[in-house]
Formats: sequence, structure tokens, C-alpha cells
Amino acid sequence: MTAETEGKAAAERFREDHNLGYQPLGDLVALIEQTIGADVAVLETGPEQHGMTMRHKGRGTVYIAVARTPHPMRQRSTLAHELAHVVFGDWADEPQIDSASPAESRANAFARHLLLPLDGVRELMTVERERDELVLLSKVVQRYLVSPTIAAIALEQAGYVDKDAKARLGSETTPRLAARFGWADQYQALHDESNRRRAPQRLLARAIEGYLQNAVSVQTIATLRGLDVATAKAELTEAGLIPAEVQPIWSDPADLPQVDIDLDELDADLADSEAE
Repeated sequence: MTAETEGKAAAERFREDHNLGYQPLGDLVALIEQTIGADVAVLETGPEQHGMTMRHKGRGTVYIAVARTPHPMRQRSTLAHELAHVVFGDWADEPQIDSASPAESRANAFARHLLLPLDGVRELMTVERERDELVLLSKVVQRYLVSPTIAAIALEQAGYVDKDAKARLGSETTPRLAARFGWADQYQALHDESNRRRAPQRLLARAIEGYLQNAVSVQTIATLRGLDVATAKAELTEAGLIPAEVQPIWSDPADLPQVDIDLDELDADLADSEAE
């Protein structure tokens, strides 16, 4: 079985297992966290770092980290690629850097077919009367939020364009398609979202619970979210998330219990010591 075939089969199985059909996928971070229970973070990284997956050997907890980037379709591909490594159990003691390895090729195929199933392309084409290749490319990219390269590959695999057209269409860019066909505002919103830091949801939820119990500072919440303290506190307050007031039980002398102290034995001991 080739990497392409194996990746495609696993992507189709993942969609079936999680009742995703072949419709476009929305928030991939939330999807991954809710389906496989991994903790996903969007972080500030170096320019050549896109994503990585780690597993805690003792607890089996899975962590996925992807780079904050102004390229939303690239980030979605990276998230789907890292999900593939979890699905296939591609665990290694050292990070894998060979992008041409069978595991990496398989993860790339999984990502493409997960984000853009061929049945989805076929369904979209059945309602399209437009035969202009660039218009079709734009519609696929916009609907499934994939790169023009992934869209062009899918269009060829589904039989709607030939090899030469795939190469030509794959060289397009998403910003150009968005500007040309009137969905630049949508692309800008995607750009803004992918270019923000994002903390793992479960970690942030636990931190907020601690904040409500006065066990975690607002500074911690701000750091996790990449915000300044004032903004983080204002957002929490606006949402009605205010720490409970803590009244220590020992703070009021009136609340202290009554204690009877018998000094007779102490007086007797002191008297005995004086007699000696």
C-alpha cells in the first residue's frame, strides 16, 4: 500500500468515525481537541517551524503545537498533518526531519484528503455550471479552506482538470484568488485568526477555574492567552467571571471557639519546682 493510498484511507476512516461526512471542516484546533483529546497550542515560533507532535511517555497525553502564521491555509494543513501522526502513532524518540520519509508522505496525503475529500469536490462540481478553471479553483479553496496546491491536486484526482492544469492552478496564491473573486474580507478574517496565539482549551479552562477559586492569578490567564493583564481581566469581568471572595475562618476573633484552660496543674508544677 502506497503512502497516498494509506493516507487517503485513514482520512476517510477518520471522517466516518467522527461523523464528519465530506463537508468542509471548521475550527481544526477544536476538532482535534474534541475528537482525539489532544492539547493543541498555537505558538510563536521560528520562521521555519510549522508544527510538531509530542506524547508524554508516562501519561500518554498528546500535545500538538503549530506556529502562529499569517497563512491560514498553511496552518490548517499543518494541523491536519500533525493529526495524521497521532492517528498513525508516528512516535519517535527524536524529531523527524526527513520530509520525504514514508511517514511524512503518508501524513501529507492524510491531511489533503481529510481537508478536501474527493467526494466533496464531486458534490461541489455537480452544482457548478462554471467551467472556468480559475473560478472553480477559487470556489474549492474558499469552501474547503485549503491551499490552491491542495485544491489543484484534488481537482485532478477527481478528473476535472488535467496534469498541466494542475500545475498551473497549483501555482496560484490564496490572497490573489480572494482578491480576484471578491472574498478578500473572509480571507482577512482567516488571516487574523491564524496569526494569533492560542492556548490549549483544557489547560485554559483549568486555569480559569483556578482563577475563580482565587488559586490562579489573572497574570497566568493573560500569559496563556498572550494578552496584557488589563485586557485579560476586562474580558473575564465582562463575561461575569469574577473570583469568589475568600473570608478566612480565622480572620474574625468572634469566630474562634471558646477554650477552657485549667491552670491548676501548672500552678502545682511551679509550686513543686520552687519547693525543690
